[in-house]
Amino acid sequence: MTVQLDLFPIDLHLRCIDRSSNKHRFYALSVQRTLFGEWALVREWGRIGVSCRLRRDLYPSAGSAIDALIELSRQKTTRGYRAASD
Repeated sequence: MTVQLDLFPIDLHLRCIDRSSNKHRFYALSVQRTLFGEWALVREWGRIGVSCRLRRDLYPSAGSAIDALIELSRQKTTRGYRAASD
């Protein structure tokens, strides 16, 4: 199963739930503009319902940040994550 992304996705919420192994994880990706004109790919991940980890990676353009978002979404879907709306 592949995730259908919008033409220019800027937000993506993924979940990986496996009740047999008590795995309830999420991964959220968001492209945001910074105050200094750069673009950031903001990643949040962790167990559903618990405080999460946060990471911001800076990119010179929105296109490169969106490319990174798409690549990370491909990696996560191969590891069992699915779109939160599924």
